[in-house]
Formats: sequence, structure tokens, C-alpha cells
Amino acid sequence: MRFLRQSVTGIFLAAVTAALLLYAGQLVFGAIEAQLTAERKAPPVRERVFAVNVVTADLQTVAPELTAFGRVESRRTLELRTAAGGRVVQLAEDFEEGGAVRAGEVLVQIDPADAQAALDRAEADMMDARAEERDAGRALALAQDELQATQDQAQLRERAFQRQLDLQRRGVGTAAAVETAELAAVQARQAVISLRQAVSQAEARTDQAATRVARARIALDEARRGLEDTTIRAGFDGTLQAVSLVQGRLVSANEKLADLVDPDLLEVAFRVSTAQYARLLDGNGRLLRAPVRVLLDAAGAGLSATGQISRASGAAGDGQAGRLVYARLEAAPGFEPGDFVTVKVTEPEVAAVARVPASALGTDGAVLVLDAEDRLETLPVELVRRQDDEVLIRGSGLEGREVVIGRTPLLGAGIKVRPLRQGAEMQALPELIELSDERRARLVALVEGNSRMPSEMKARMLQQLAEAKVPAQLVTRIETRMGG
Repeated sequence: MRFLRQSVTGIFLAAVTAALLLYAGQLVFGAIEAQLTAERKAPPVRERVFAVNVVTADLQTVAPELTAFGRVESRRTLELRTAAGGRVVQLAEDFEEGGAVRAGEVLVQIDPADAQAALDRAEADMMDARAEERDAGRALALAQDELQATQDQAQLRERAFQRQLDLQRRGVGTAAAVETAELAAVQARQAVISLRQAVSQAEARTDQAATRVARARIALDEARRGLEDTTIRAGFDGTLQAVSLVQGRLVSANEKLADLVDPDLLEVAFRVSTAQYARLLDGNGRLLRAPVRVLLDAAGAGLSATGQISRASGAAGDGQAGRLVYARLEAAPGFEPGDFVTVKVTEPEVAAVARVPASALGTDGAVLVLDAEDRLETLPVELVRRQDDEVLIRGSGLEGREVVIGRTPLLGAGIKVRPLRQGAEMQALPELIELSDERRARLVALVEGNSRMPSEMKARMLQQLAEAKVPAQLVTRIETRMGG
């Protein structure tokens, strides 16, 4: 019985073991089958949030500035040329490149010997002409007196002839006496005619003498001008440029010696496009007297001057585009003719526009704005002006909206963002900030994980991040562009 009981117990335990093994195998087989037939489900993806800089679009009235490049010129320039040839015998002490001269100052003296001799000859000829004129006047006066005496004698002869005729009619005169008296009267009239001819010749001589005096006066004036042309004087206060003369040199007539420019009367000539020029016209098509500001960055000196638009060129110019505009400068110390300058013209005011950075405007003519849930949406706008790194825009529903600046290809409509507001957070950041260890490690990881960044730039940024204080602008740029 004992054997039987132990045998039954062993058989029971073996059956239970076999059943458990069979159940375990079924569980394993079911688990494998469930694993093979189960559908794989992706884990939930966490939405990526980008940090973006935003600025509030406030509509305002703005006077845009037109930027152009121009050249400073003098409004009064004089070419110094020789009117007479000869040897230079005297030069002014300041007759040199950049020399300052005064109005009326003698600059160049050419040898005046020949001109002085010509003047002396002209004065001698003038003395001869005046002597001839006086002699002709005296001869005319004498001829007129002689004519008057002859006319008186002719009248006496005529009265004697009439008296002989009267005596003959009364029968007391003879025919011979009448003929003698008549012949004397005729001879007296003939003498009058001859003297009239002499007077006429004296008058002609007087006219010729007057003509000779006039010619002598013209020759004398020419000789004086020739003598004056040997002396070159400054026409106004100014500075000499392009000087090409030394003392003792032989110069020819009309040879250029230098340029005299007025450094106080300056203007700037700058070229603008046709569209920009159209914005500088008033309602009647006349050029506005718009104020201008001229800048000259001379090795960091930062010279500046103000002025006003005065005129525009009458033609566009051969092979040129746009319009050439001139602006008169007021007091412009430090500026010289020939300086290449930057010109900023204040245009007429534009109303209801928002001034935002140029990076906020996309190539599609739209900006990205934030909605109530800090998600981006696209807003079409009108580009009014470009102002250096800023743009003036207007659009429906733009006023008061927060506009994203510094757009990247990763940003688009519907994306969740973390706004960094220019007016509060960005301006509250100091130039150098201290970072926590976790934030510093996260920034270092972002920089090291960027494979598109040049190695030199990456090394420089890592060096800056390793310092105790890090530039706030660097931290903002990493978090904005790399999604930190």
C-alpha cells in the first residue's frame, strides 16, 4: 500500500508538472504571437517651441530718409589762364597747391617789358593824334574867318555894282564903269566859293583828326589791357588747386596755370533713381527744397553738414540712369571739393506706417504675427519704404500686432513660439549676463551639435560660453536660431 501511495503521488506530481510546463509554453507562444501580430504605435511627439524676437507694430507718421552717395563740389570755380605769353617773373608767396589767397591779390606777374613798350608807343600816337586834332581845329577856324571876310567883300562889290546900275539909269554913269563893277562883284563871288571849298577841306581834316584820335584811343586801351594781362589777380577769396607753374617759366597765351575754388560755397551732387526723384517732386512737378544731411566718415572723424536741395540736372546724361540732383550746403567745416560723401535726404512725411526691422518682411511681401495662443500667422503688408536696416510697412489689421523679426526658414504659419519682446525682455538684458550651469551646458550642447557651423565660429562661441559672463546677444542668438 505504501508503494502504491507513493506511486500515485509521483504520477500526480508528474502530471501537475507537465500541465504547468504546457501552460507556460502556451503563455510564451501566445506572447510571441501577440508581439509579432501587434501594431507598433509611435510614441507621442512633443511639439517644438521656437524662441522668436517680436516687436509691436505701432502706426505713426514718419518722414523717410533717402540715402544716396555724392561728390562735394564748389559752386564758384575760376580757371587761372594767361591772356599773354611771356616769362614769369613773379609768383605770389601762396601760389602753391592748397594756398589760400585773397580777392585782388597779385598771383602771377609776366614780364611786362614788351607790353609797357607797346603802351608807350600807343600814348605817343595818341599825343600825335590830339596835336593833329588841335591843328585841324585851328585851320578850320581860320578858314571860316577868311570865308566871312570874303563874303563881306562880296557884299560890298555887289552894292557897288548896284550903285553903278542906278547911276546908269539916271544917265550919269557909263557902261564901262558898270561892267567894271559887275566884274568885281563876280570875282568876289568866285572868291567866296573858293573859300567855302577851303572850309570844307578844313572840316574834312577835322573829321579825319577825330577819327585818328579814336583809333589812337582804341590802340591805347588795347595796350593798357595788354599790360594788365601780364598781371593775374585773384578774383575772390579762395584756395588754389592743380597748380602747374614755377617762377622763370615761359608760358603761352591761354595756358592754364591753376584753379581757384571757393571753399565756403560748397554743394553736393548726387544721383538718385527715377522713382526716388519722383518722390522729391511736389504736386506741380517742381523739385522740393528738401533738407539734406551730408556725412563724411574720414577715418572715424564723422564730419557732417546740412543743406537744402537747390536744383536738378537738365538731362539724365549719356549712358546714365536716374537724375542728378544738387544740394547747397550751409557751413561745412572740414569738407573739401572732391570728397565722396553719403547724402541723406528727408522726404515728405508718410502717414499710418509701422517701422520694423527689415528682417521681419518676407520675400512674399508678408510678415509673421502672433495670435492669442502665441502661434504664428501670416499677414500680407504693403512695403512703403526701405530705411537702411528697417522698413516702413502698412496693412489691414497690422496696428498693435506683435511682428516676428529675424525670420528663419524654420518659422511659418501655425508654429508655436516663445516670444522675446523687444520692449521688455530684450531691452532688459544687460550686455553681459551670468548663466546657470544647466543653461550653460544646454547652450554648449546646442553649439557642439550644430554640424553646419564653421569650426572657427564654433570655437569662438564655445570660448565665449566658457567665460564667467556671456554676452546676452550671443545667448539670444543661440536660443533663437537653434531652438533652445
